[in-house]
Amino acid sequence: MNREIIVKSGSDIRILIVDDVSENIQVAMNILKEDSYTFSFATDGQEALNLIVSGGFDLILLDIMMPKLNGFDVCRRLKKIEHAKHTPVIFLTAKADADSIAEGFEAGGVDYITKPFHANELLSRVKTHIELSQSRTFLQKYADEVETKAKLQAQRLADEIEKNQCEMIYILMEVMESTSDETGQHIKRVAEMSRLLASYVPSLSESDINSVFLASPMHDIGKIAIPKEILHKPGKLTEEEMTVMKTHAEKGYELLKNSKRRLSTAASIIAKEHHEKWDGTGYPLGLKGEEIHIYGRIVALADVFDALTHKRQYKNAWTIDDAITYIKDNSGKHFDPALVDILIDHLPEFLDIMKQ
Repeated sequence: MNREIIVKSGSDIRILIVDDVSENIQVAMNILKEDSYTFSFATDGQEALNLIVSGGFDLILLDIMMPKLNGFDVCRRLKKIEHAKHTPVIFLTAKADADSIAEGFEAGGVDYITKPFHANELLSRVKTHIELSQSRTFLQKYADEVETKAKLQAQRLADEIEKNQCEMIYILMEVMESTSDETGQHIKRVAEMSRLLASYVPSLSESDINSVFLASPMHDIGKIAIPKEILHKPGKLTEEEMTVMKTHAEKGYELLKNSKRRLSTAASIIAKEHHEKWDGTGYPLGLKGEEIHIYGRIVALADVFDALTHKRQYKNAWTIDDAITYIKDNSGKHFDPALVDILIDHLPEFLDIMKQ
């Protein structure tokens, strides 16, 4: 007897019949053949599991009393096979006692037919459970498609929201350029250097790196609220003027704090904390060490390094060597030592950003 028999060409419903008596298998096939199924069969439990592991079936007719493995154990084991765990199992057996029937359902069977059975009973139950299985498969596929579409729609919405946030940031960058001595090129360099620093921080995800890059241009947005005579003063600020200037960190935070969007939240953190110092002597809160958000620590280093190496109204540009010496001297004081190490170790990449 072949292990697989195609009763009619074109049949795509596969039924596995498991019974240690070949005549019982033949009887079941003779009854079911009029519904155009493809049959496979096994004469013991282990052989049945081997067939199940190697291929998929739409229904399994399973005897209980068999050599090697009984039907209950076969059913329990196939429920642990990922591609077979939802395959309907009908017990087809001479064991008609209540305990056996209960154990059959407990093992995972969907139906229990006792021998001898009527041909119409077998045909009807097999057809019913195949239709139920196909309906479940269809519904699961439909649910998966709906979930996929919903995820795509949600992603498109999230992308649109992020795009709008980016546009807002670019507009505010233009405002910054018009109200501050910080050029657009400074803002862009700080963004690129912040992204590069973030990319070498092991704890940061791609999302974090992107947030730092897109939100860092907002680090000094609070300066739009600083009086122009202080903001554009060519000489050194007085103590009182410096006190006013320092309020830009809190003012920037106040502008952005109410948004719950990812980029705006990141920007509010950066605006507030990029003047904090590792040793706790910074402002506005005097945060120390890792109390300072990693976003603020990153932008603090990128901002200072770029400011040192470029001309401002109140100073000339420093040489790269002098700037690096200053950064090293302030590692553990002003700057996060781990970030300073990243800057030093990858200095050529940061210098490339400055050249560009």
